[in-house]
Amino acid sequence: MPTTRVIYDSQIFCAQQFGGISRYFASVARELAALPGVRPLILAPFYVNDYVARLPRQLVWGRRIKPGRARVAAGALSAALGEVVRFARAPDIVHETYYYPQPRAPRRAPVIVSVYDMTYERFPENFRHNDPIPGWKRKSVARADHVICISEHTRRDLLELCDVAPEKVSVTYLGFDSLASLLIDEPAAQVRQRFCGSDRPYLLYVGSRTGCKNFPALIQAFAASTPLRSDFTLLCFGGGAFTPAEQDLIARAGLTERVRWAAGPDAALASCYRHAAAFVYPSLYEGFGIPPLEAMSLDCPVVCSNASSIPEVVGDAAVTFDPADIAGMAAALERVLGSEALRGELIVRGRQRCELFSWARCAAETLGIYRKVLES
Repeated sequence: MPTTRVIYDSQIFCAQQFGGISRYFASVARELAALPGVRPLILAPFYVNDYVARLPRQLVWGRRIKPGRARVAAGALSAALGEVVRFARAPDIVHETYYYPQPRAPRRAPVIVSVYDMTYERFPENFRHNDPIPGWKRKSVARADHVICISEHTRRDLLELCDVAPEKVSVTYLGFDSLASLLIDEPAAQVRQRFCGSDRPYLLYVGSRTGCKNFPALIQAFAASTPLRSDFTLLCFGGGAFTPAEQDLIARAGLTERVRWAAGPDAALASCYRHAAAFVYPSLYEGFGIPPLEAMSLDCPVVCSNASSIPEVVGDAAVTFDPADIAGMAAALERVLGSEALRGELIVRGRQRCELFSWARCAAETLGIYRKVLES
């Protein structure tokens, strides 16, 4: 079998220093390089992405620049220079990492586009009215030879909201990177003091709190529950410090001393997962949802929304709730936090669930799609 030459373009690696989409492509490229009969290359003449910077040099054509004002110019230059190099390299497949409004691949090379979610289309109120991304996405999907979605729910949304043939769309679930190797031997009480400022057990929330992440509803549920409010702290890790509006929301709920924010490297996040009483994920919509898997891999029980793709990821390894039901959210949290036996069951199921998701599996299934497209 001839070697399949795959090129990934520069779009997302110029836009993200960190982020889920760039991690996805860097991880798939790394895993593909370990498989026979395929030669992946990230073609990013100028990039800011940390994940790409950690890859073996033979997987990347380009150089890293510092994030800053030059990012937009570097992105445009990378796109133009990358287009020239793609023609010279004569790839068998071009996998676009985001949504180009115009074709940039050699005509002979089939183009693959990944769709991560349909948040813009489902929740337009969370974005500016003239945002170009939905239009770019429709154009990218229309001209692609094949589309990869990262969950069945995203695939269904795409088929419903865009004019695309079902046979043109496949699903490959994402993998995740366990943070277990970063753990240090640190007592739970020490972690609580370091991140929460008290010995009180804590409920963990991770990442962005905007838009369909549904953070205000979590604050309402926490405030409405006497057991939660009196016995636990809500620790929010990452996503930027609380905004003035969030501070006001927390204060009006009477939770100023009960809701804390922290940030730090992945080692700190790993400690927060490991020693949390539970992890909460209240999103209204996710294209996939990696944080529940990170939590499960570190023996942290998961309580999460039953919306969009999240049930596909967590299976029976989490207690779920309707994200629009404040009382139901509070009840689900009380149920898990109040039962050591249930938390133990969720930990066991979570370990088993994590085994279904890996970047190696994602890469192998992606390669299968490339070859299917080339054979068609």
